[in-house]
Amino acid sequence: MKQTPAQKEAELRKLNQRIDKVRKTVNEDVQKRDKLSGQLRDAELGVQSARKELDEIRAQRLAVEARVRELEAEQLRREQELDGERAELAGELRTAYVNGREEQLKLLLNQEDPSNFGRMLAYYGYFGRARADRIRGIQDQLEHLALVREKIVAEKTRIETLEQQRERRVADLKSSQDKRAQAVRAIDQQIKARGGELKQLQSQAKTVERLIVELRKAIERSQQAQPARRGGSTGTVAQQAPFEPLRGKLPWPVQDGKVIARFGQSRAGGSMRWQGMLIGTDRGARVRAPYAGRVVYGDWLPGMGLMLVIDHGGGYMSLYGHNEELFRKVGESVVAGDVIGSVGDSGGHSQPALYFEVRRGRTPVDPQTWLTRK
Repeated sequence: MKQTPAQKEAELRKLNQRIDKVRKTVNEDVQKRDKLSGQLRDAELGVQSARKELDEIRAQRLAVEARVRELEAEQLRREQELDGERAELAGELRTAYVNGREEQLKLLLNQEDPSNFGRMLAYYGYFGRARADRIRGIQDQLEHLALVREKIVAEKTRIETLEQQRERRVADLKSSQDKRAQAVRAIDQQIKARGGELKQLQSQAKTVERLIVELRKAIERSQQAQPARRGGSTGTVAQQAPFEPLRGKLPWPVQDGKVIARFGQSRAGGSMRWQGMLIGTDRGARVRAPYAGRVVYGDWLPGMGLMLVIDHGGGYMSLYGHNEELFRKVGESVVAGDVIGSVGDSGGHSQPALYFEVRRGRTPVDPQTWLTRK
């Protein structure tokens, strides 16, 4: 049975509510278990918020500056047109002055042919009306020019306001970055004091595992609640090519990245292994979805920082951690190549890098085997 748009919307809303409940539960557990992680979370979310506002202000300022340039070009054009109108009017007035102020009376006293006199009188009427029209045109140009100048002043005032907002947001960003640095130092000191880097990593890994399990449950419950469709398809992601055949064909989520840690590599000198890969690249580098899907998680997580999870259907998910900013929200669909975040060091990481992981069901698989560089 085919679903109506309203039914699909209701289904998506229920799934998003389940996912939001998972997110809140995980966040509450983090706050209860680790005060320092909570402080780091608040600081890094503050950094993201300040950066987003800075980006918005920058975009607004660019738009306003472009508008000012347009208005200034219009002002120049209007002034040139006004100069032309004035020059033409001056020429007509000079001609009228040379002919004398009583042109029509002179014609009458010359006692020329009445028909010729009538034509000349009509011509003078045309010239008089043309001069009046030109004067009105000049007045209109002056009024429009004054309006353009007012708009330029208003837009420049807007730029000044945006600049003040930008300065405040820069201060907010620096404050959040300072708080983040303090939280990272405190966490490092705690780890050294307890000799517990491995324990810290294990705790963070458990949080990720629990999140994946709960997300998978939410998605499966949503699929079970859907009416059966022809062909038995019940995925939450729009119809697309299966994920499995794309092994070794997907683009990298970041360009020009260098692999810092590979899947299965040892972590912290212990028995823990990397369940994904860590790709080092420039801060702020754009993170792109290698394949289509739907965002099922986008929030801060211990050890991962700002993390986004995409459900690709067919039991496959991809994870993106340590972002500086997330550009997509839960429930949004993405296609291959869409920008979903920017590379950072959130989660207390020591350098800008993207953590990339692929899950088949609840099991992590080597993500590099899915990628190809063109």
